[in-house]
Amino acid sequence: MSAPRLDVITIFPDYLAPLDLSLIGKARESGLVDVRVHDLRAVATDRHRTVDDSPFGGGAGMVMRPDVWSRAIEATAAGSDGSAGSHGGAEPDPREVVVLVPTPSGAPLTQATAQRLADELAAPDVRAVVACGRYEGIDARLVPALREHDGVRRVEEFSLGDFVLNGGEVAALALLEAVVRLLPGVLGNPDSIVEESFSDAAVLEYPVYTRPADWDGRAVPPVLLSGDHGAVARWRRAQSLTRTVERRPDLLDLLAVADLDRRDLDVLADAGVVVARDGALLGPLRVREAGEADVLALADLAATTFPLACPDPTTLADVRRHVAAHLSPAHWREHLADPDHHVLLLVDRSGLAVGYSLLLTGEAQGSDLAGTGIAVEGTRYAELSKLYLLARCHGTGAAGVLMAATLERAATLADAVWLGTNAGNAAARRSYERSGFAVVGERTFRVGDVDHLDVVMLRSVAD
Repeated sequence: MSAPRLDVITIFPDYLAPLDLSLIGKARESGLVDVRVHDLRAVATDRHRTVDDSPFGGGAGMVMRPDVWSRAIEATAAGSDGSAGSHGGAEPDPREVVVLVPTPSGAPLTQATAQRLADELAAPDVRAVVACGRYEGIDARLVPALREHDGVRRVEEFSLGDFVLNGGEVAALALLEAVVRLLPGVLGNPDSIVEESFSDAAVLEYPVYTRPADWDGRAVPPVLLSGDHGAVARWRRAQSLTRTVERRPDLLDLLAVADLDRRDLDVLADAGVVVARDGALLGPLRVREAGEADVLALADLAATTFPLACPDPTTLADVRRHVAAHLSPAHWREHLADPDHHVLLLVDRSGLAVGYSLLLTGEAQGSDLAGTGIAVEGTRYAELSKLYLLARCHGTGAAGVLMAATLERAATLADAVWLGTNAGNAAARRSYERSGFAVVGERTFRVGDVDHLDVVMLRSVAD
């Protein structure tokens, strides 16, 4: 059985010299992988070995010719000396070809992609060709033409990230590093792959340490010296999850909640990630100040969340009248323009607002407490006028994140915070009690054309 084979075509073969080093070099020497580098200019047909031309339609730079590239890729099926177009009397390689094209407009190269390619190349019927473009890129007709070619199984355009390189050679090296190490027999200890970043449920790898145990005043985490393998495994798992939240929160979309145990969920919660009511991971959550650009989002969020707090007898007509009278975009612009009105947004990792709070400050904020028996004089009060979250955030702890940020803000503006919540909304009352609020009285709150009974709750925020 032939070794897994990867051909690289480039106008700078020397750029690929690192393939002779480290694990790939050893794997080539031992016959575990067949990596060949070809000079694209070897199949050029003019005396100047031209591989590019000016772009149709004008513009800067040069474009690589599709006819030259097509010949080069076909020529890799033959040749034994590592140069494109040199047959050397060798039998053509009958394997189907997967053509890999580095380009900024390609799909991101991921660990899953590398593993899939390694698995494919380990089979006896396929090999890979990496086409390293330069200048302004390869003529756009090449890829669709290759996809129609009988000997080509697939063409994949891939990218290392959202940046531009001078050519595809660096990307080719990265691809080969990622793929070859996953081929059978290349790594001396296959277990070293298991806990790497992206290899286990899309989480980043935990931090690693070695001797000395205390270096320059920095000690290795004690758990790693404990000899307790279970504790070490739990610590590493927690570190992986926390790192992923902090550095690559986008990867959380790939985590299956069903695969997370209670310890995992506790670690994620400490990092601001909770399980929403729809079963998806929500967060990391953060709170930010609302601005003019958020007016429409605030109006939509308020219109969506206000009915969730209304008592059952409230009619849809009453809700609509209240929203129109108090929660329209115009009203939110007024709030944002008032220096005594403070609007905070709770946003998820995509920046989408999932909750908001409105804190009212100023000299008049204690007036509604006059009938409760609470001393008003000499105390700076703030009213927590609104604190609402989307339904999928209820019961997740997300409200606590928003409340904590709101109270932190209030502590810089007032001595105490009060709020009114519907007397029949026991869940909301319990939530506020968990945040330190206590019932001090009652008030009437009008929704549409109907008066409702609220309980008034108060909490000190003074040091």
